[in-house]
Amino acid sequence: MGYDRPKIVELKRISDPRGNLAVVEQGEGLPFAPVRCYWLNDVPCGKMREGHAYHRSRELIVALAGTFRVTVTDSNGMTAEYTLSRPDRGLLLPPMAWRQLHDFATNSVGLIIASTPYDESDYIRSREEFNHLTSKEVHK
Repeated sequence: MGYDRPKIVELKRISDPRGNLAVVEQGEGLPFAPVRCYWLNDVPCGKMREGHAYHRSRELIVALAGTFRVTVTDSNGMTAEYTLSRPDRGLLLPPMAWRQLHDFATNSVGLIIASTPYDESDYIRSREEFNHLTSKEVHK
C-alpha cells in the first residue's frame, strides 16, 4: 500500500452513543509502521510553523482538535493546500514533500505519526535545498 503523492485518507471511525472513536492502524489508513508520534498544540491563532521535508520519513498528519491548513509541494513540484479539521481524516505525506502548517485556529491540536525515529540528518530545512534536490529528481 504505497503512495508517492500527498493524499487525504479516511480513518476508521466507530460511532456509538458514547461518542466517536477514530483508529489508525498499519494497513488501515496507515501504509507504514508507526515509529514516532508527536503533536503540535498552542500554536498562536493564524500563525505558521516553519516548513521542512524529509529524505526518508513518511508521515500522517491529523487535526485532533480545531483546524489548520497544510501546504505541500511534492517532489514533482506540484503544490496543493489541504485543510485538516476532522480527527477521522488524515494527510499522508511521502518522503520529499515540503510541508508548511499554517492558519491554526485557537486550541488546535495536530498529531503527526512518522515512519522513522527522529534523525536530524533526514530533515531538509531549507526550501532552497529542497528545490535543488527535487529539480535533480525531475531531471533524472
